[in-house]
Amino acid sequence: MRRALVVGINKYPGSPLFGCVNDANDFKKIIETNEDGSPNFDVRVEENIGTKAELKAKIAKLFAAESDMSLLYFSGHGIITELGGYIMTPDYKSYDEGVSMDEILNLANESRAKDRIIFLDCCHAGAMGSPAVMGGSSSMIKSGVSILSASRSDETSMEFNGHGVFTSLLLDGLSGGAADLCGNITAANIYTYIDQALGAWHQRPVFKTNITRFTSLRNVKPQVPKEILRLLVSYFPVPEAEYKLDRTYEYTNKKVAIEEKVVIFKNLQRLTSVGLIVPVGEEHMYWAAQNGKSCRLTALGYHYWRLVKEGRL
Repeated sequence: MRRALVVGINKYPGSPLFGCVNDANDFKKIIETNEDGSPNFDVRVEENIGTKAELKAKIAKLFAAESDMSLLYFSGHGIITELGGYIMTPDYKSYDEGVSMDEILNLANESRAKDRIIFLDCCHAGAMGSPAVMGGSSSMIKSGVSILSASRSDETSMEFNGHGVFTSLLLDGLSGGAADLCGNITAANIYTYIDQALGAWHQRPVFKTNITRFTSLRNVKPQVPKEILRLLVSYFPVPEAEYKLDRTYEYTNKKVAIEEKVVIFKNLQRLTSVGLIVPVGEEHMYWAAQNGKSCRLTALGYHYWRLVKEGRL
């Protein structure tokens, strides 16, 4: 069982936002199913929660239950004071700005869920995971917890065209931009995707985690079917081997092409397209076949070859 609490707040007295509810609903739409339509998260969306007490109660309920994964997404205002970081609610006032990030961390740390994921799209989100009692400079994250924040603790988080910049990239990543070759999308994949998209002068995402395994947040169609990836050990009995090609592998050579070899060559070309194989002595696989050359594994190809060999793929 996977549970997600998705919160978007626009209606702040005197300081309204415009994209947070949109972001929450868009996040819900993408995280509740995998690309093939199969169920993913049981999602509860909360728009414009009015009070700190109400929001804290819902977060506590999320992390109190046993589940395979509990996920919290928040889009709204955030603030940092001398007492720590807070996700703000519309009833905010001085010294009672909202729900303490330290309290959320404690709930996540003590949760019985196997995996706990927190996404924060708010200003000063990077304070999450670094308790004020520790001076805000050290993380205190228990095993199974991952936090991905839109910005550092001393930075603001931006909206653009009715959406948060961070959430726009998060949604792109979950749509497939952050997927590995097998179609798995983990929190680490998402961080890498967002980190590369935001330049040095933009808000900087923060990723904090304490895990012993990567669990997929969402699955999309693999770039290469697993049944083709598993053929790596057949084509290359040892990782240093080269696979010899000739004109019988290329279907355009109609007089000499052999059907079984053409199928193999198409598989090799798919593996080449994702960087697992490269031709030897030629720029393209077509010319490697035409000129009787060979192909070999890349470093990434060796990684997947080893996964297949060890029965982990």
